[in-house]
Amino acid sequence: MNYRGRFAPSPTGALHFGSLVAALASWLCARQAGGRWLVRMEDLDPLRAVPGSAASILATLPAFGLVPDVPVLHQAQRTAAYDAAFEALRRSGAVFPCWCSRSELALVGLHRDGRCSARKNPHREPAWRLRAPDVDIAFDDRLQGPQSQNLRTAVGDFVIRRVEGIYSYHLACVVDDAFQSVTEVVRGCDLLDSTPRQIWLQRLLGLPTPAYLHLPLALDARGHKLSKSSQAWPVDPAHPLSTLQRALAFLGQAVPPADDLAEWLAVAAREFDLRRIPQRSGCFAP
Repeated sequence: MNYRGRFAPSPTGALHFGSLVAALASWLCARQAGGRWLVRMEDLDPLRAVPGSAASILATLPAFGLVPDVPVLHQAQRTAAYDAAFEALRRSGAVFPCWCSRSELALVGLHRDGRCSARKNPHREPAWRLRAPDVDIAFDDRLQGPQSQNLRTAVGDFVIRRVEGIYSYHLACVVDDAFQSVTEVVRGCDLLDSTPRQIWLQRLLGLPTPAYLHLPLALDARGHKLSKSSQAWPVDPAHPLSTLQRALAFLGQAVPPADDLAEWLAVAAREFDLRRIPQRSGCFAP
């Protein structure tokens, strides 16, 4: 019962097949481990949110039998926690203000020297960047295998609070994973590249590092990732079993017969085999 997994969608559109794959895989991992499954709504950025999509996602998941074991956490209500983490980083000297415009960033490329090259602008709020260390951040992904990334070379000094005062996904994610005692993060491999930044933040803030498992992505016929923001084909909650069968097959699993939803999910969890999940992303035809 110590296992705690989570599904963390952003409210940028309706739940689509790729999101359902991630939700199902994280649910299966939690259920097979005899642990708890959490849902966190990453509604931190009001500029990207689509009105009504958060409620739609939270209504769709139970229609597929995916019910969280604890109340849903909304990042929009967690600003005080992010403020505290940011202040800890600022006091330690891990972050610096940056007034670079987009045109200036296009000229200088990645920030790698731990300071802003632009002139301070008293009429505009700065973004805040985390100083990227010249160290290799290594971790072992449970599906993708050993990973390593040099933060300074690969991403440079990265933004953790934008000009508008909105905190980055990276900061909010590590703060909330620790707050919710998440032991394993199961998500799409489009976020594999983000993991070293999050591990470094965890180290700076003295937070635990969970295990990571990055899933193959569901792609459209052109090889593009399905996404809510691009209005990818939404799943139909009126026909959950057929869609869940396709999601389970996409994860490389044996698909049990479908009669009763709860019984089907129980069998799927019991027979779930991590070794069958393909590493590479693949196409999905709605």
